[in-house]
Amino acid sequence: MYKRKILVTGGAGNVGSGLARRLVEDEGNFVVIVDNLSTGRLWKLPQKASTNWKFIKADVNRTDDFSTIMAAYNFDTVFHYAAVVGVQRTLENPILVLEDIDGIRNVLRCAKNSGVKRVYYSSSSEVYGEPVEVPQREATTPLNSRLPYAIVKNVGEAYLRSFSQEHGLEYTIFRFFNTYGPRQSEDFVITRFLRQAMSGRPITVYGDGSQTRTFCHIDDNVSATVAAFTQDRHVNDTVNIGSDEEVSVRQLAEVICQVTGSKSSIQNLPPLQEGDMTRRCPSIEKMLGLLGRRPLSLREGIQATIDSADFQSEVPAFSERRT
Repeated sequence: MYKRKILVTGGAGNVGSGLARRLVEDEGNFVVIVDNLSTGRLWKLPQKASTNWKFIKADVNRTDDFSTIMAAYNFDTVFHYAAVVGVQRTLENPILVLEDIDGIRNVLRCAKNSGVKRVYYSSSSEVYGEPVEVPQREATTPLNSRLPYAIVKNVGEAYLRSFSQEHGLEYTIFRFFNTYGPRQSEDFVITRFLRQAMSGRPITVYGDGSQTRTFCHIDDNVSATVAAFTQDRHVNDTVNIGSDEEVSVRQLAEVICQVTGSKSSIQNLPPLQEGDMTRRCPSIEKMLGLLGRRPLSLREGIQATIDSADFQSEVPAFSERRT
């Protein structure tokens, strides 16, 4: 009946839910969404009333739970997006972060044994550590970060390449650079700044705000990754998913004040002790080929986020959604 059977792990999170919602739009897809809801939220799941998707609460890191799910469906494709994310959360819970290696191993072993054709993996810009070149290109991975989150993402990439080499399991690695959108929690910088600005609170910046980042709207992320999937592009390859519009964190706060019309002040906090890299700016030639257009500008993406019903909704209230 269905052309494709797809598993999305971490599908109740910011990026995973955006992907799941897009995949469900195609009636030829049957999508199983798995999330342990430690940070994911049910309200982020597809709103479409349809028989072509199913949610299962489970922990990918638990072998028994996950292998049962894999055995019950003949998945063609797996998007492995489940992970502990967020700078503060990963710094405060390093052992929990390292446990995500179990999930990577479970996904690949089960995929190999159940006939999955390809695994798509959500890696991160953190694999670049402190940049040795700008823009940061997929072929250059200096491995100079000792943070558990960066280590786990590097290990995940190595697992994918190894399973491809030994077992012929196809993969595509997506290295995400600061994807934001209306369903992102306040654990992340753009949503935190927006909520602070729109409530008139001071916008809190770690350090002097000179550290630079690029920010990718969720729609651009999903459009590029789904294009890679549906067009069978970048098989056994790595693709940066982000924007090349580099701004300092302080400039980000100023742009958000301008877009929202906020009079909030910018308050500098002590710098993070670790994990706050000085620069982030990807090479996005591969992503541009997938999109066929330029990604949204920072101002366009922030405005689209503010205008979204998910961001504006008061039922449930934003603070209640995080409980």
